[in-house]
Amino acid sequence: MAQRTKITPDAVHHPLFARFYARFSETMDVRAGIEAYRRELLHGLSGRVIEIGAGNGLNFAHYPAAVSEVVALEPERTLRQLAVRAALKADVPVDVVPGAAEALPVKSEAFDAAVASLVLCSVRDLPRALGEIRRVLRPGGELRFFEHGRAEGRTLATVQRGLDRTVWPLLFGGCHTARDPLAAIESAGFEIVTHRRLRVPEKGLAVPSSPCVLGVARRPALGAGE
Repeated sequence: MAQRTKITPDAVHHPLFARFYARFSETMDVRAGIEAYRRELLHGLSGRVIEIGAGNGLNFAHYPAAVSEVVALEPERTLRQLAVRAALKADVPVDVVPGAAEALPVKSEAFDAAVASLVLCSVRDLPRALGEIRRVLRPGGELRFFEHGRAEGRTLATVQRGLDRTVWPLLFGGCHTARDPLAAIESAGFEIVTHRRLRVPEKGLAVPSSPCVLGVARRPALGAGE
């Protein structure tokens, strides 16, 4: 069994950022069209799903009826409390639990799919977190991801790297803008099934968190690189 990082449930605690994020995320769902991306992200899912870093639970309303259970992990206490409220309104069973992506408190190969939505930017150890996601997925299970990350243009990418070394993680709950989620997912042993790059918001001034990628990856089936 792989070694686990010992992280207490509330080791991630950003109460001021959490309150800001809760309000901002609801606004951006409507004004920046993120709600539509959430529906696309979750479309067609079925069976048992684990959601990593569920935040205030904005995905919960969009899980299809074929999903039998969602285990939603959120390490930040304030956001977790909001997620519990959202879970009570969901049409599918959602169990909100404390836990960090680097040490998922669930059994190996227990889930049909995993969801990572605007969370890989802020996990403390990205390779370990993706390794944990791969561990808890059954062979052939899907990772659905909607993440912001490194810009393709040189100018914005340079700005992102500078901000990540200075104020951005401090102001935005440990978020990093210059990570490359697609490359990290591939490096963790997933097969990229499909993806497309997005700019959020589509119009107006680009900000460091504007470059996004939405897609599906798969843990290889047994005998296919396992």
